[in-house]
Amino acid sequence: MCRVGSHCLPPSLSGQNRVVPFLHPLPISSPSLSLSPFLPPSLHLSLSLSLSLSSSMSHSEMMHRRHTTLREKGRRQAIRGPAYMFNERGTSLTAEEERFLDAAEYGNIPVVRKMLDESKTLNFNCVDYMGQNALQLAVGNEHLEVTELLLKKESLARVGDALLLAISKGYVRIVEAILGHAAFAGGLRLALSPLEQELRDDDFYAYDEDGTRFSQDVTPIILAAHCQEYEIVHILLMKGARIERPHDYFCKCGECTEKQRCDSFSHSRSRMNAYKGLASPAYLSLSSEDPVLTALELSNELARLANIETEFKNEYRKLSMQCKDFVVGVLDLCRDTEEVEAILNGDVDQASPNAHTQFCLNQSLSSDHARPCLSRVKLAIKYEVKKFVAHPNCQQQLLTLWYENLSELRQQSVGVKCWTVLGVMMGLPFLAMAYWLKPCSKLGQILRSPFMKFVVHAVSFTVFLGLLVVNASDRFKGVKNLPNETITDHPRQVFRVKTTQFSWTEILIMKWVLGMIWSECKEIWAEGPREYLMHLWNVLDFGMLSIFVASFTARLMAFLKASKAQLYVDLHVSNNDLCNASLPTDVAYFTYARNRWLPSDPQLISEGLYAIAVVLSFSRIAYILPANESFGPLQISLGRTVKDIFKFMVIFIMVFVAFMIGMFNLYSYYLGAKYNPAFTTVEESFKTLFWSIFGLSEVISVVLKYDHKFIENIGYVLYGVYNVTMVVVLLNMLIAMINHSYQEIEEDADVEWKFARAKLWLSYFDEGRTLPAPFNLVPSPKSFYYFVLKTRAFLIRLCKVGSRRTDSELEMGMLNSHPKLNHHRHRPRTQDRFTLKKPINNPTRYQKLMKRLIKRYVLKAQFDRENDEINEGELKEIKQDISSLRYELLEEKSQATGELADLIQQLSHNLTKNTKQP
Repeated sequence: MCRVGSHCLPPSLSGQNRVVPFLHPLPISSPSLSLSPFLPPSLHLSLSLSLSLSSSMSHSEMMHRRHTTLREKGRRQAIRGPAYMFNERGTSLTAEEERFLDAAEYGNIPVVRKMLDESKTLNFNCVDYMGQNALQLAVGNEHLEVTELLLKKESLARVGDALLLAISKGYVRIVEAILGHAAFAGGLRLALSPLEQELRDDDFYAYDEDGTRFSQDVTPIILAAHCQEYEIVHILLMKGARIERPHDYFCKCGECTEKQRCDSFSHSRSRMNAYKGLASPAYLSLSSEDPVLTALELSNELARLANIETEFKNEYRKLSMQCKDFVVGVLDLCRDTEEVEAILNGDVDQASPNAHTQFCLNQSLSSDHARPCLSRVKLAIKYEVKKFVAHPNCQQQLLTLWYENLSELRQQSVGVKCWTVLGVMMGLPFLAMAYWLKPCSKLGQILRSPFMKFVVHAVSFTVFLGLLVVNASDRFKGVKNLPNETITDHPRQVFRVKTTQFSWTEILIMKWVLGMIWSECKEIWAEGPREYLMHLWNVLDFGMLSIFVASFTARLMAFLKASKAQLYVDLHVSNNDLCNASLPTDVAYFTYARNRWLPSDPQLISEGLYAIAVVLSFSRIAYILPANESFGPLQISLGRTVKDIFKFMVIFIMVFVAFMIGMFNLYSYYLGAKYNPAFTTVEESFKTLFWSIFGLSEVISVVLKYDHKFIENIGYVLYGVYNVTMVVVLLNMLIAMINHSYQEIEEDADVEWKFARAKLWLSYFDEGRTLPAPFNLVPSPKSFYYFVLKTRAFLIRLCKVGSRRTDSELEMGMLNSHPKLNHHRHRPRTQDRFTLKKPINNPTRYQKLMKRLIKRYVLKAQFDRENDEINEGELKEIKQDISSLRYELLEEKSQATGELADLIQQLSHNLTKNTKQP
C-alpha cells in the first residue's frame, strides 16, 4: 500500500515539518547577505561559516534520509507483499494512523508519546493491512518503551495477542510489562485460551481468522512451554497459570463428546498442543515437585497414545522421547552418590525398613542399612527408558548394589569369580543349612547379596539341567528292549509297572520343579498376576513348569492304572507266567509291548510333554546370558528375531493356507492316481508344501498317471508360483527383517546390553527368595516370623473393621458426608503434578536435592541455548536498539536545530532594528 505526501518519509522526518522551513538554504542565506555590511568581520565570518555548514549538512542529511526511507519502504513492501491479498475489509488508514503505526513499528518513542498525549482523533487500536495494531508491531520489533507507552492507554485491544507474540519471540521484559496490564489482574486471563475467551465482549484477542498467528487453543503457558522459555514459564507459573491435562482418549464426557462432534481435527490438535506443553522440559522442570516421576509417567502415556492415535504417531513418539531425554539429562547432572540415589529411589526420607531388616533388629543383629527400593529404575525399565537405565551414573549405583557385602569380590579377576562359583556349587547344601539356622548372620548377609543370590540360583538351575541329562543317560547307547519286546523282573509282573515307575533322577527333578513352582507362586503374590505375565521369561517359566506338571501327572496316571492291573493279577491270577494266563482286556493292555499301545496312552503323552519341557528348560539358559557382555547382545538379537518371525508368520500363514487349499482342491480327486500321495489330502498337502520350503519335495508331486495335461499344467504353475513366493520373496524378506533387527541392536549394543543386564539384576535386588529350588521348600525361622507378622496385621485389620461397624450407627451422618467430601477432594488429583505447588515451609531432603538438580538443568539448558542460537537474533536486537536511539538523537537534534534557527532569526531581527536606528 503506497503512502503519499509526508507519510512516505520515516517518522523522524514526518514529525519535523515545523523545522524544515527554517532549514531551507534560501531563507537563511538571504538575511546573512543583507546583514553582512553591518557585522564585524570576525562575527560575519563565523556566522557565514556556521550557516553554510548548517545548510550543507541539512541538505545532505535530507538526501540521506530520503534514500534510507525509500530503501526501508521497499524492504517492508517486499516482506509484507501486496496489500490487496490481505485487506479484505477494504478499510483505509488515515495519514495520522499510518504515521502512528510507522512510529510504533520503528520504535520512534518521541512521536508515539506525542501522538498519544496530544492527538484527540487518533485511534490507537487501528490495524494495518496485516491486521496488526501498534502494540503488536512494537512487540514484534522488541520496542519495550513503546510497548509501555501503549499499555498505559485504557481500552487497548489485542493485549493477549501481543503477549503471545512476545512469548514466541522470547522477549522477557516485554512479557513482564504486558503481564502488569490491568487485564491480567487475578490471573483468569492466563488460564483461558483465545477460543475459551471468544464469548467475552472485548478485544483482548483477535478472533478473526487473520488476526493472530497462533492456534486458538494455545494459552500463554502452553506457548511458553513450546518455545522452551524457562524464565517466562516461571513467571507465568508464579501468576497461577497451568496446563490442563487432556482427558483420556476414550473419555465419553459431555465436553469431549461435543468437541469431537463439532470439529474432531481441532480437538485432536488441541490435545497435541497440550501434550507438547506438558512434555516440555521447561514446564516439567518448573511445575512439578517430582519432575523425574512426572516425566517417566508422561513418557509412557505418550507412547501409549502413539499406538492409539496413529495419525499423530510420530508426534507422540517425539514427545515421549523428549520426556525420556529430560530424565536422562537430569541424571547426567548428578555430582555425588546422594543425588543419584535420590533420582533412582525417589523420596529418600520416606524409606522404611523392610520385614527382613525388622527381623534382624529383633534378633539384635546388625544390619547396615535397608536396600534401596530403586522405584524409579523399576519404572524406567517398565516404560523402557533404556538410556536412563544404561546411563553410567545409574549403572554405577546398580553395580554397587549388585556386589553388596562383597565389595572385595568386585575388583577380582574372572578366574577368582569362577572359583567362587565352583565353591558355591560344591557347598550349596551346607550354605542353605546355615541360612536356615541363622539368616541374619554374616554368612546370611553374604547369601542375601544380589550377586550371591544370582550365583546360587544359577548353580541350582545348572544342577537341574544336569539331572535332566542324567535321566536320559541310560538311553545314550540305545534302549535294552525293542518296541515290540517286553521285559519284566519276574514272570508275574505287569510290564507297564516296570516302565511307569519313577527313577531317583525323576524324583529329584520333581522336587526341583516343586521348588520352582513355589518360587513362582511367591513372585506372583508379590508382583501380582498382571505384572507377572508382562515379563516373557515368566511366561516361559510358567509354560515350562506347567508342562512338567502335566507330564508327571500323566505318568502318575499311567503308573496308577498299571498298579491297579498288577493288583488284579496278584489277587485273581494263579498262573506263574502271565503269557499263558487269560486276562481281561483292560488288564491285558498293560502287558502289551510299546508297539501295541494306544495313541492316547498317558505314558506316551507324558513322554511327549516331557520332551517339550526339556527343550524349554535348556532355552531358559538364555535368561542369564545378559550378565555377560559378549553373549548379552546376541541374546537380545535372538529375542528380537523371534518377534520378527512372529510378525512374518502372519503373511506366511496366509500364503501357505491359500496354496495348501488350492492344491488340495486340484488333486483331491486323484487319490491313488499319482506317483505319490502329495496334495491328495489336506495332511499330505500341508507336508508337501511345508517341506518344499527347505527343498525336500520333488516336482513329481504334481505329475498324474493319467493324460490330464491341463490339470498337470495348472499344478506346475501353482507349485512354481508357491516356491517363488515362499523361497525367493518371503524367506528373503524374513532374512532382511532379521538383518535389520540385528543392525539396530548392533548400533546401540552397549545401551541394549546394559538395559537387559539391569533387568536381570533387579530380579535379584528384592528381599526374599534367597534360597533356590529345592531348598526353598523347607520353611526357615524367618518364614515363620513373616507368617506371624502377616497374621497379626490381618487380625488388626479385622478388629478395626469390626470397631468401625460398631460405631457406624453413632457416626452415620459423618460417614455419609465424608465420601462426598473425599469425592470432591480427590477429583483433581490427576492434575496435581501439573499445577503450581505452594512453597513448602519445611522441604524434605529429597525435595532439596531435586531443587538443586533442576537448577543445574535449567542453567545448562539456557547456556546451551545461548551457545546454539545464531547471532541473528542478537544482531536484530542491537539493530532495534540503534534504531530507537537514532530516533531519539534525531529528535534531540531537531529540537536543537529549531532552537538555533530561532536564535538566528532573533539575532537577525535585532541587527535589522539596530541598522535602522540613526
